[in-house]
Amino acid sequence: MSLSPPSVTFDRRIDALGDLKILPDNTICAILELLSPTDLGRLSCVSSVMYIFCNEEPLWMNKCFSIGGSLEYKGSWKKTALSRHNLCKDNTETYHKPLQFDGFFSFYLYKRWYRCHTSLSSFSLDTGDLERIEDLSQDGFSLIYDGKKPILLTGLAETWPARKKWTIEQLVKIYGDSFFRISQKSPKKIMMKFKDYVSYMQAQHDEDPLYIFDDKFGEAAPSLLEDYEVPHLFKDDFFNLLSHEQRPPFRWLIIGPERSGASWHVDPGLTTAWNTLLCGRKRWALYPPGRVPAGVTVHVNEVDGDINIESPTSLQWWLDIYPQLSDEDKPIECTQLPGETIYVPTGWWHCVLNLENTVAVTQNYVNESNFEFVCLDLAPGHCHKGVSRAGLMAVPGHQIENAQSSDSLNHADMTRKEKRLKNPTEFSDGTTNKCFSYDIEFLSQYLDEERNHYCAVWSPNIYIGQREMREWLCKLWVAKPDIRELIWKGACLAINVEKWRNCLLEVCSNHKLPAPSDDEKLPVGTGSNPVFVVSDNVVKIYAEGGFESALHCLGAELEFYNLLQKYDSPLREHVPEIIASGFLVLENGLHRTIPWDGRGVPGAISELYRDSNREISVDSFTFGVLRKMQTELKGFNSSCKTIWPYLVTKRCKGDIFGKIREKLSEEDALNLASFLGVQVRLLHQLPLPFGNETHFDINQTMLNKRPREFDAEDSGDIVEGSRIPSEWKLVADSLIASRRNVRRRLEQWGDPIPEALIEKAEEYLPNDVTDLLDIVKDDHGSYTSSSPSCIHSDIMDDNIFMKPVSSSCNKHAPEDGPVKNRLNSLSNGIGGNEKWIPTHIIDFSDVSIGDPLLDIIPLYLDVLRGERPLLKKFLESYALPFSKVKDQDALTNKWLQESKLKRTSYRAMCYCILHDDNVLGAIFSLWEELKAATSWEAVEETVWGELNYYQQSLSKHLTDENQTNTTQI
Repeated sequence: MSLSPPSVTFDRRIDALGDLKILPDNTICAILELLSPTDLGRLSCVSSVMYIFCNEEPLWMNKCFSIGGSLEYKGSWKKTALSRHNLCKDNTETYHKPLQFDGFFSFYLYKRWYRCHTSLSSFSLDTGDLERIEDLSQDGFSLIYDGKKPILLTGLAETWPARKKWTIEQLVKIYGDSFFRISQKSPKKIMMKFKDYVSYMQAQHDEDPLYIFDDKFGEAAPSLLEDYEVPHLFKDDFFNLLSHEQRPPFRWLIIGPERSGASWHVDPGLTTAWNTLLCGRKRWALYPPGRVPAGVTVHVNEVDGDINIESPTSLQWWLDIYPQLSDEDKPIECTQLPGETIYVPTGWWHCVLNLENTVAVTQNYVNESNFEFVCLDLAPGHCHKGVSRAGLMAVPGHQIENAQSSDSLNHADMTRKEKRLKNPTEFSDGTTNKCFSYDIEFLSQYLDEERNHYCAVWSPNIYIGQREMREWLCKLWVAKPDIRELIWKGACLAINVEKWRNCLLEVCSNHKLPAPSDDEKLPVGTGSNPVFVVSDNVVKIYAEGGFESALHCLGAELEFYNLLQKYDSPLREHVPEIIASGFLVLENGLHRTIPWDGRGVPGAISELYRDSNREISVDSFTFGVLRKMQTELKGFNSSCKTIWPYLVTKRCKGDIFGKIREKLSEEDALNLASFLGVQVRLLHQLPLPFGNETHFDINQTMLNKRPREFDAEDSGDIVEGSRIPSEWKLVADSLIASRRNVRRRLEQWGDPIPEALIEKAEEYLPNDVTDLLDIVKDDHGSYTSSSPSCIHSDIMDDNIFMKPVSSSCNKHAPEDGPVKNRLNSLSNGIGGNEKWIPTHIIDFSDVSIGDPLLDIIPLYLDVLRGERPLLKKFLESYALPFSKVKDQDALTNKWLQESKLKRTSYRAMCYCILHDDNVLGAIFSLWEELKAATSWEAVEETVWGELNYYQQSLSKHLTDENQTNTTQI
């Protein structure tokens, strides 16, 4: 290929491309991106010009990122891609110099080639747009800069060890074999050994070079954290109240070669950032909120408010767009030098270009200046959150009247599902002033008041989980009482807390509970329903999933409590006492309460359930476990938004296990596992809430599904009625639905689930997932089963309460037997080291029926955190078989002897794959070595192997016991 326009009239392109010659070169390149490496190899043989297109390094660079995992650069991206796709072997491949052809010139390919080889030595000009100050007092920074404008600070890192140690040469000596995460070119997670990355830096000629952008560098190389500290101006970080596992990504190690960098963006969650450069030079461009940079397009999705930013690479923008800008449209610019720290306020657009090899560290944080904006960005249902992220609703000069009115945002061109917004925003007066800022009162007008902010489904681009956000607000409320007014405003934005407080006040008034104190204003816990602690009482308002889901959750919980009373189960001692229950109804702006004990159809909702009112007696649990399971399969109708079920219980003493986990000794943890074994055994031994005579019409259940969930393919999934006992049919139905969508669900969850295992999941699962249930066909062709069990479905660390006691009172905790006797023997004596004992299991709103193994999954992964000794201790106290029928028939049933279903571990692993929640993500986070596993069998043995030993040991024990009893008889 010629690098300059041809001097002869011969154009190879016309004959070499045939009918494709009408396509622009960028379109041809885009099409080639869709082909596999093998197809590209074949296509390169078609003609000379196609050979040129198919051997472009940027094309093969992208092919490398279609596979996640560790990456080793082989000197060229084509060679690297072929190696990663196992299409060549290093020891047999012969190097061939690329072929050269005259008579073809592509300005598009030439520009890419130029960007790959251009030097940035001329980019040293610093116009002085950004103030440079050696240091500031905290008061001076807060008054002039915090949340207002960027600044370069020159003296903050002089005492850091990193100032001398963080050079490429020294880092590769110490951390050469450490893996670091590479800037994302695809959804796949790409890792490189640092020494391999340095080799790449020295050899590469890419137009957008890879750079290390790793938020886990502290885990990969912990000693790096000792080489720097957060500058004193930025230490007030509200996210510090969360544990490292809970808080969103906040710190990054950034290492990149010349021409690499970050394209135009606004920092996630409207957080604020500081960035300290340790070696090299960086070129920065910044625009304040309200100015979308030239060449950038913002796509705003009206459904969930998310945005997608289309931006040229940093190098492309500086080379192609920046020179065309008029002086008034140019950004604020600066060249950052080693040792300097740049401060970037909330919502500011910024673009960074590395002028040479650079090493830097950066952190994002939340403080008083941006707290409300972060809460606004976290709020589910904020229709225009994406617009605020992009800075398109910023207000010039704090004057709301100069900003675009809300009517202008409803222009006909803005009513599409996706808005496209380009270039600097013009306001109603036609100006594009650079001095813009956010106004929280203006932005909050766009909150969707109709949506349940507390537990609405969050969009995937929100960078902190809902559970973590709720806990964060609670911790802030306790830790920072002097700024509670600000925290309350943020909580109103994020979870609409004032709405739920009004509900709480009505419940307290109606049931003669004490009024909540100032300390009790915020909901507690991390669950999806607002829960308030008021004196010695707990008020839970059911809101998750909409009204119908909430109604069935309360109905199921009340039915379960009735079951405990009916059979006088010892489990009663370890669940909270119910004080009141009913409905909150909002009418004409006022709340009223209607009592309900779970039986019949209450008058408040009788109009919504006329058919049920005729069919079911006033003494039956109309909306209990059975109806809940049936409705879950059909899909809930969440149309009613003015009625909320509620439950008031006695407050459990102590604290939830999730908050005090780190305080527990090994002995405490073993006692907890033993306690849970006893209580879960009592739960699983309860009779079902309904008799075996209850009839389940499996065909009708399937046909009642919503249209989008049922199609012609479902006809083959309907279970043979004669095979599945009636009490198992709803469970079987749910498994069938999960089996049908398993591949799509696993792909949506993605990392950290290995892609290779996702591809093998359907093969690993049984063709008929009802084989997982406790149902066996004997040698005579008859089906035998045991009954399903009552299951909690959600035994996690925030549903277990523990109480501190003196260690002298807990020397010999029994491993089995009625745990309540041990608890009653304890005294609150003074002295001795504090220990913790478990007292209660809470939140039975998800109670269901099913295989007992389903309760072991969250318990082992979330509560016991995969600790095998704790699982073993739990099982010792549990002492129930997980497969009553299979164990009894295993010796005589030939089919079962030959089946992998005889492994309890296999059934547990299948349930993990089929689970509605991403328990696989927890597995591959707890056992990181399993990310390299090549089979589900390997994962199964590592995670659930203990269940096989337990089942075999228990079966032998029961067999020996039966033989002893027979001999005695």
